[in-house]
Amino acid sequence: MKRPKIIVICNRKGGTGKTNVAVNLAAYLSYFGKNILLLDIDPQANATSGLGIGEDTQGIYEVLSQQIPFVSAMRKVRENLWFVPAQGNLAGADIEMVNTENREYRLSQALNEFLQENEAQYGQPIDFVLIDTPPSLGLLTVNSLVAADYTLIPVQTEYYALEGLTQLISTIHLVKENLKPSLDVLGAVLTMYDTRSRLSSEVFHEVHKNFPYRVFRTVIPRNISLAEAPSFGKTILEYAPGSKGANAYRRLAREFLFHQQND
Repeated sequence: MKRPKIIVICNRKGGTGKTNVAVNLAAYLSYFGKNILLLDIDPQANATSGLGIGEDTQGIYEVLSQQIPFVSAMRKVRENLWFVPAQGNLAGADIEMVNTENREYRLSQALNEFLQENEAQYGQPIDFVLIDTPPSLGLLTVNSLVAADYTLIPVQTEYYALEGLTQLISTIHLVKENLKPSLDVLGAVLTMYDTRSRLSSEVFHEVHKNFPYRVFRTVIPRNISLAEAPSFGKTILEYAPGSKGANAYRRLAREFLFHQQND
């Protein structure tokens, strides 16, 4: 059976819509019949609360600290979508792992063991693994990059977008050279796009002109429903499926699948 593609959604800057992309892209990929595993490896646990899951449950911290097997941390949140939550105790994981052997490979090892066991036991493999990361370049993000095949980079359409993007690409190259030679960049997706803003249009053209990898044609707009959905513990698919935000994520998921089929 085909090994699933593992995609880390990352940006070292906060406020880029990273968690929004992770949660809603996962929801729509599952809606289109793909088996999706979503991991929250951000100590802020925004994806966890955004899916209506409390922090009083075991999750990725216990997996990384080798207290429980990967499968014990998984929750099914909708048809075809499984989720591993984060908790506040994940904030100390960077420090706790500093002196451990193979610290950059903890997530990769746990995830690969699970995927092999899942394939052997159930014969219904995961199609894609999506990982939501912290807005930093600490050990949790490095673990995610080492575990991944690709990175998907949300880029907020704001003035300093390209500056942060350049720094992130440099980090990805360092991980590729020193820890994970097969790591590649899947592309960038523009978020919080305001059709009334001249700046959004300028950033759109600058990213398309200067970013050396694919830029997805679908842009994610500023949208009230997208902002509200996490406070109700729902994806945009459940909260407001007819909204502009939902329509954008539906298009993004279709574009994502199209490129995966043709790459």
